[in-house]
Amino acid sequence: MASTRRIFLRNGAMAAIGTAALPSFLTRAALAATSASPSTLAGKRLVVIFQRGAADGLNIVVPHGEAAYYSLRPTLAIPKKDVLDLDGMFGLHPALASLKPLWDEKRLAIVHAAGSPDPTRSHFDAQDYMESGTPGVKNTADGWLNRALNASESARGTSDVFRGVALGTAMPRMLSGTAPAVAVGNLSDFGVAPRSPQAQPLTETFEAMYASSVDAVLHGTAQETFDAVKMLRAADPAKYKPAPGANYPKGRFGDAMRQMAQLMKANLGVQVAFTDINGWDHHVNEGASEGQLANLLREFGGALAAFYADLGPLAQDTVIVTMSEFGRTARENGTRGTDHGHANAIFVLGGNVRGGKVYGRWPGLADEQLYEHRDLALTTDFRQVLSEAVQRQLNPEHPAAIFPGFRDPGHLHLLG
Repeated sequence: MASTRRIFLRNGAMAAIGTAALPSFLTRAALAATSASPSTLAGKRLVVIFQRGAADGLNIVVPHGEAAYYSLRPTLAIPKKDVLDLDGMFGLHPALASLKPLWDEKRLAIVHAAGSPDPTRSHFDAQDYMESGTPGVKNTADGWLNRALNASESARGTSDVFRGVALGTAMPRMLSGTAPAVAVGNLSDFGVAPRSPQAQPLTETFEAMYASSVDAVLHGTAQETFDAVKMLRAADPAKYKPAPGANYPKGRFGDAMRQMAQLMKANLGVQVAFTDINGWDHHVNEGASEGQLANLLREFGGALAAFYADLGPLAQDTVIVTMSEFGRTARENGTRGTDHGHANAIFVLGGNVRGGKVYGRWPGLADEQLYEHRDLALTTDFRQVLSEAVQRQLNPEHPAAIFPGFRDPGHLHLLG
């Protein structure tokens, strides 16, 4: 029963389920059961993917046109023959072959040498800074994605709780705040999929858990939550089949991306969505064309490509941004891995993305060009990328409030 708690919201936002937001949610869910045409699925969406553990951007988007890359990584460098060339200078790791067609279709853009300007090499601090959107500031109360929802709420004219959704076991720092948002571990945990006759009905488990609760917020919203779950059952998303060509890889990340597409296509009013993928901290035996990193990239790239294909017409108005807390050292270490670095590579994917291009200024990999003589130097602040995505997708009334203290040098014009 513990997993069912994941549907409840943090920071008091649970109360929104019991307000005027609920009828519109239920109405849309009912409509989705019978009519999910593109005309009913209007609106722009922003999806954020966090690669936790500090992904190796130099082996993900390979600077194969620079000789220093190969001298710095005698055993970890991706051989030129294996690199999926993009523009003569950069290429994709071969395990990302599923994303190459999206690059060719100009739906995938890359921003290299990007990330947080804060120099920390702590996973905890760096993730906190990137999720709060305030590098170097530890006392920020909310996440930048939650602030983006707040900044765009009056413009959107809605306070629906499903505007912000996280696919995961807990509410991420990025979505924490006063704007309503919900964390979903697995749709089947909430009775969205039919349960076996022997299983206790979800509504009964909810009622058993909270019938004696002294929390007035939960008392005031439990029945509406049960009704919402029943409506989702009526929509029968258990029969959901991904679109042709959307072949999700097995694993938690593939499952999360499939369910994210499912929620978006169910017309529940999702505007922002978040999920993460762990396992990028490769200090030992990282591998080159094959190995630990390659295996993870197949799952990562395969799930992103399947998600894009699955969205169908919705992809035109959806932007996906990937990020990691920092990159890895330019030099491989003594255990055939890489250590905590600085700048990294960001992917931006979507129907209105000006893709087929690597954005940002490349700083080079010569010793004097490296940050602290060890890492890829940062030339693009991650907030510059996200600010453009938020402004184009959510149309916030007060964009400066989303990344306080950030002096935006202007858009990279990633989006058309």
